[in-house]
Amino acid sequence: MDINLQNKKIELIQWLSTLDDKSLIDKLMKLRKKEKTDWWNNISTDEQRSIEKGIQDADNGKLTSHSNVKKIYEEWL
Repeated sequence: MDINLQNKKIELIQWLSTLDDKSLIDKLMKLRKKEKTDWWNNISTDEQRSIEKGIQDADNGKLTSHSNVKKIYEEWL
């Protein structure tokens, strides 16, 4: 693990251990809970269906190469 990242974690742990601000602690807990939430549950049913269809198409070999897509959409890129 990156030593700099490890040092940042330790610094955060030390800082957290000194916190007395309940509202800040509550905000951090909400952030932690949000990070644990599966993004799949936060997208619409239509978005889920679209992703599932894309995966099914890819599994069935229905793919378009990047170069072909660039040709089709080059005027907007």
